[in-house]
Amino acid sequence: MAERAGAGAGDEPAEVRAGERLDEARLATYLAGVMGADPGPLVVQQFPKGHSNLTYLVRAGTREWVLRRAPFGAQVKTAHDMLREHTILAALAPVYPLAPRPVAYCADEGVLGAPFYLMERVRGVILRAGRAPAGLDLGPDVMRRLSTALVDGLAALHAVDWRAAGLGALGHPEGYVARQVKGWTERYVRAQTDEVTTVEAAARWLGAHLPAVEGAALVHNDYKYDNVVLDPADLTRIVAVLDWEMATVGDPLLDLGTSLGYWVDPDDPDEMKAMPLGPTTLPGNLSRREVWARYAERSAASSGAAGEPLFYYVFGLFKIAVIAQQIYQRFVAGHTKDPRFGALIVGVRILGEQAARALDRGRIHALG
Repeated sequence: MAERAGAGAGDEPAEVRAGERLDEARLATYLAGVMGADPGPLVVQQFPKGHSNLTYLVRAGTREWVLRRAPFGAQVKTAHDMLREHTILAALAPVYPLAPRPVAYCADEGVLGAPFYLMERVRGVILRAGRAPAGLDLGPDVMRRLSTALVDGLAALHAVDWRAAGLGALGHPEGYVARQVKGWTERYVRAQTDEVTTVEAAARWLGAHLPAVEGAALVHNDYKYDNVVLDPADLTRIVAVLDWEMATVGDPLLDLGTSLGYWVDPDDPDEMKAMPLGPTTLPGNLSRREVWARYAERSAASSGAAGEPLFYYVFGLFKIAVIAQQIYQRFVAGHTKDPRFGALIVGVRILGEQAARALDRGRIHALG
């Protein structure tokens, strides 16, 4: 769910988890041959907070990189395509300075057991759910300006000329929404371990209420607080956007819907506020309604749908529930021992209940 290319508050690298260690000798040989790195002992640590692709900090002498590879035991290959991620970042480098710069791609599975790539390390602050990191001023004024900047940043991303960037073959915008609903529904069925009727009901509703009009833009597909890096000297300034594994060309409003799915309001039920979805309940944050309205002001992509966020919000909740279910299924199957993943089925149920509440409220009051 999140790439860890940055480092900062709450996101320092730690010891590599059991079962996710890399062959450091083979990696050192690769780095020496391809990067001209010191062939001596490496220092390899892991960024521990992400839920999807594995992300490591690699140091060779005075040089350091961030390394990305698919999780061990991953079944959804298209969600862990390292060449695709590397290609997207390489194309964005000249036109979108907030994307980390890739430096090498390795297709040889003999090195680390799976393809991987290396990119620059971006230092800064990454905010996560709940409490403000010690020593940071996240008062209402800062959070108001930061949450506004976050929404403006999504609108700016959607304004990138993806054709000029050479990303015309990245996706197929025609029929994108229908494929997304169908695809995420199929992923849920394949990963299902428990019966969660609210998630199943959300999938059926989405399939029956596809929007009549779609837009086309470069979409990130996981744009949220803990996928942006902030300037430590000015927490309202975004210096990098992380986690490009699901980026494509598609409907920008569906991208906004995913962001809304992570956006918890202070008056949401306690179980939603307990979810580790981001610091959106801190005083000063825009509400979901304000996020939608701000995006409508900043982007032409919202024209024709500005008053109807229900479909996009329910899709966001459903998609996040499916991602959590996929990770939980890997935990159940024994492909990961990360203890965080054992409780994800509870999150699937909570997200399904939130989708049901949104559907009960209907179009006008969908966002609360």
